[in-house]
Amino acid sequence: MNNNNPDRRVRSLARWLLSLAAGLACAAAALAQGAALPTANFAPGDPPGEWRSAAHDWANTRYSALADINTGNVAKLKVAWTFSDGTQNGHEAAPLVMGDTMYLVTPFPNISYALDLSKPGAPIKWSFAPNPSPVSIGKACCDTVNRGGVLVDGKLIYNLLDNHTVAVDLRTGKEVWRTRMGDVTHGETMTMAPFAVGKKVFVGNSGGEMGVWGWIAALDADTGKELWRAYSTGTDQEVKIGPDFKPFYDWMKGKDLGIHTWPAGMHKQGAGSVWAWISYDPELNTIYYGTSNPGPRVPAQRPGYNLWTSTVFARDADTGMAKWAYQFTPHDQWDYDGVNENILMDIQWQGKPRKVLVHFDRNAFAYTIDRTNGEVLAAQPFAYQNWSKGIDLKTGMPVVNPAMQPRPNVKLPNVCPPDIGGKDWQPSSFSPRTGLVYAGIFNICMDLTDHPQSYIPGTPYDGMEMKRYAGPGDNWGEFMAWDPVAAKKVWSIKEKFMTMSGTLATAGDLVFYGTADGWFRAVDARNGKVLWSYKLGSGVIGQPVTFTGPDKRQYVAVYSGVGGAAMVSASSPGFPPRGSTLYVFSIEGESIHSGPGQLQTEASMPAARHDHGMGSNP
Repeated sequence: MNNNNPDRRVRSLARWLLSLAAGLACAAAALAQGAALPTANFAPGDPPGEWRSAAHDWANTRYSALADINTGNVAKLKVAWTFSDGTQNGHEAAPLVMGDTMYLVTPFPNISYALDLSKPGAPIKWSFAPNPSPVSIGKACCDTVNRGGVLVDGKLIYNLLDNHTVAVDLRTGKEVWRTRMGDVTHGETMTMAPFAVGKKVFVGNSGGEMGVWGWIAALDADTGKELWRAYSTGTDQEVKIGPDFKPFYDWMKGKDLGIHTWPAGMHKQGAGSVWAWISYDPELNTIYYGTSNPGPRVPAQRPGYNLWTSTVFARDADTGMAKWAYQFTPHDQWDYDGVNENILMDIQWQGKPRKVLVHFDRNAFAYTIDRTNGEVLAAQPFAYQNWSKGIDLKTGMPVVNPAMQPRPNVKLPNVCPPDIGGKDWQPSSFSPRTGLVYAGIFNICMDLTDHPQSYIPGTPYDGMEMKRYAGPGDNWGEFMAWDPVAAKKVWSIKEKFMTMSGTLATAGDLVFYGTADGWFRAVDARNGKVLWSYKLGSGVIGQPVTFTGPDKRQYVAVYSGVGGAAMVSASSPGFPPRGSTLYVFSIEGESIHSGPGQLQTEASMPAARHDHGMGSNP
């Protein structure tokens, strides 16, 4: 490589000047508004070169302070090494990194791997096969995915599809504890990445289309003992609502609304599962998370607001008692789960500092909410939608378009967004350098027909029949930057296929994301210019991360393996095959002992190969 190439230096300088100009313009705009850029608390303050949890920090920013890879050199990214786990289902997990080891969790059968980053090619240190029950395969709504684990006190803790949470010793790969969280035969599964604060690990269930009773629970990280559990529907005691529960809006105030907003006896099959992301504010000692759609998905069978489904909860992390709640989509008629991530940040709002959470809901509205009391400060569409005429900020209620309300056995055409939303579970990221939030979103609509459904434990309690297709413009996906204070889109990139991956923002003023047809991209965080793209072997629906290797080099990693909700466009020309490969990138593809003549092969343990029989842990 010739670093003295004058044309290259000129281009690099030009890119730097453009980036600087964009940054100055952004800062000038903030000053003109009389407000500083939004900020976030990046606790627990893990080493910047490590990635110990799916969201990287409690605020769910997915922001990295690493900047060795930046707008000036990202075009030089090349593959450093790869790893295939051989599991041909949706790969939605974030790789985790601590010290000289990377930890991976696969879709069912939920094998975990430890890879040695200090050796050429990152060989396997150990692998662990938990052998979850195959019964869970038939109970999983939307592919047998897993969104990863969390590293806590020398353990990798993650969920199994058959409704167990397991802890594995980081050094030996041996099981430390396993806790049964529910009954898979009744339709309960678990796909979320656990969330840890201190010695507490928070987990929730999946199965909103199976008539489950949704819940969140806290476990002791050392023993796996359940500390508390809060249901999403039911009596105030079951939902853990007490005298300190103070929702901002009057229509959510009252006794036992988790029962009284449902037809008699229906709340225990009312879903409200907790299958995605949790955030935590250490100053308020409060966790924030969302609940899924109500069950059944046919709204005519469950008149009422159906509290507390499609809702964001704020709870005391120690006791689980609810502090406030806000229902995004009362009496949800379109399957608009409220489970998407809540990014915690501090902003200047109308001249005053406010602690807020920013949430891109499946209903296609972006919410900026005061996280101390649940007041909606702003709610504006971020994707094409026609189900609502807006959100009334005085009441917090959506103004529903009567023409978009389904009726049993009547086809309702062109409902936007569809059941998978203007954005699904794929997590957004936030950069304090720009004050912007970055998200992969959808441009999809559906024809909807409801069919009345009876409840039979362990079988689909659904009733929705959907035909999904691209919305106006014919593109399925989009990647955007959003201003959470102005409540508007700053820039966006149209994508032919769904943008179904998580996002990663870095101090190098880069944002990374992937597409369902397998493109992995790096974008200038300030102006949205695509600076680098690489075509992977399968679609990208995982969560990209960045880390520093033992060689002090910055890497970017992402799984390629399409599946999950992205399969709704599987019949489109150009849709890729399934896959199971982790790609790790570095500048010029350099890594530990890379270069000509490398012949070393070394590993401590064999893989726990599920295709050779579910053997015991080595």
